[in-house]
Amino acid sequence: MATGKIHVMGIDFGSTTAKTVILDGNGALVAWSVSHKGSVSDEGAQASIAEALARAGLKQSDITRTVATGYGRRMLDVADKSYTEITCHARGAVSMVPHARLVIDIGGQDSKVIAVDPQGLVSQFAMNDRCAAGTGKFFEALARAVQVPLEDMGPMALDARENIVISSMCATFAETEVISLLAEGKSKPEVLGAVHAAVASRTVGLVARVGKRDPIVMTGGVARNVAAVHYIEQALGTTLIIPPTPQIAGALGAALIALDEIEITVGNADEDDRVDGAVAAARACGTPACKTPPATSAVPADTVPLHGPIRAVPPVPTSI
Repeated sequence: MATGKIHVMGIDFGSTTAKTVILDGNGALVAWSVSHKGSVSDEGAQASIAEALARAGLKQSDITRTVATGYGRRMLDVADKSYTEITCHARGAVSMVPHARLVIDIGGQDSKVIAVDPQGLVSQFAMNDRCAAGTGKFFEALARAVQVPLEDMGPMALDARENIVISSMCATFAETEVISLLAEGKSKPEVLGAVHAAVASRTVGLVARVGKRDPIVMTGGVARNVAAVHYIEQALGTTLIIPPTPQIAGALGAALIALDEIEITVGNADEDDRVDGAVAAARACGTPACKTPPATSAVPADTVPLHGPIRAVPPVPTSI
């Protein structure tokens, strides 16, 4: 199809990782990449972009439009436009799970709970972005304190046989409390179980601010932590839906928005010429405003959007 000549890129330049998604003109997933190079690392963002392009067999010049989101979104010169994490995470999550009505996203530096309406639009949200409590950074700090690899925290926490309480959610104070509990003879599984229970309690507080509604999808890197999912499900009394690659939801949403911003004008030219013209116009235009008709002009009847407001994508291959 001619729309296959169009490729869009979404970049989620997060606080600890950079994620890149490339879609074709039909909204199908072409490639994705996750890179962890340190806090808001330009090196990580560039590595993620380069890896996604390599997997797609494309060059940067093949990308029709790029949209960025995340903490470092304004640092990316390659992006044509940027949007907030709330907008992009909601769009990506609903694309992955179209019937979702609530999105829980726990990333490296913040936690977000987003309520979406049946059209997949944000209706309300609550966010914890003033400290690292209950985020990926929080887990990283406590993994160091307990001296276990980050990827082993979840499975080990599920082995807890005793319920103990972590009273502080400040990463620094919680680390001190964890060390004290270990010195008292508490086992690592019990301590890690308490850590995950505390994170679940804080997440439930965010959910209460927007109102619980089902189905609930969980995205972000912490969604890959089996204990975090277990304790949040237990605290909410419901089952969470976890996409195959929950950490790329924001980048996927950004890519879908980039696709929204591309329009094909239907004229007398053949299909290939129409698409080539649309691609050239999109590359030459820095913002959507330059393609917007003046307020006094009617939108031409022969202008149609490339696709609708919500677009489901096929499951991401786990082998990528």
